[in-house]
Amino acid sequence: MPESVTMTKENFVTCDLLDANPESQVCLPNIEGKSFYSFGGKDKFCGEIVTVKCFEDNSRVKSLLNNDGKDKDGNGKVLVVDGGGSMRCALLGDMIAQSAIDNGWAGVVVYGCVRDVDDMAAMDIGVMALGCIPRKSNRRDEGQTDLEISFGDLTLNSGMFVYADNNGIIASDKPLI
Repeated sequence: MPESVTMTKENFVTCDLLDANPESQVCLPNIEGKSFYSFGGKDKFCGEIVTVKCFEDNSRVKSLLNNDGKDKDGNGKVLVVDGGGSMRCALLGDMIAQSAIDNGWAGVVVYGCVRDVDDMAAMDIGVMALGCIPRKSNRRDEGQTDLEISFGDLTLNSGMFVYADNNGIIASDKPLI
């Protein structure tokens, strides 16, 4: 991006953000044979992080995305889901993604799988996940929110900031835009 152009939430490039902020964390492109792919209608998204840790149970994902997803300045937050990298069921589908849109969330990063990807690709939300599978998760009302999560060489906490585009995912303790 030319230096004369100011980066915004709509035009940022993670490469340029990282060049200007080399202390930022970078998600590895291959985690135990798995990589992140874009499944949402937005190919780039960013925002303040809200963390949730859940394994094959999307109860907390659904409840969080059913609530206000805006930060104190009115910008959409990003739910980062540590699903343990499970490829056995989806933690996000089109109905929950629509709820996220309705509640102002900017995006969702899932260290696990999603489903309903054709519908999700047409939705105004960013979604990054390891893959897709038609099987939905069980709901046992399990999972924890606002705790430290780690995957792909990232260590994330609620209140940090994440930036995702076709180049990858980076995270920072401070806003980069």
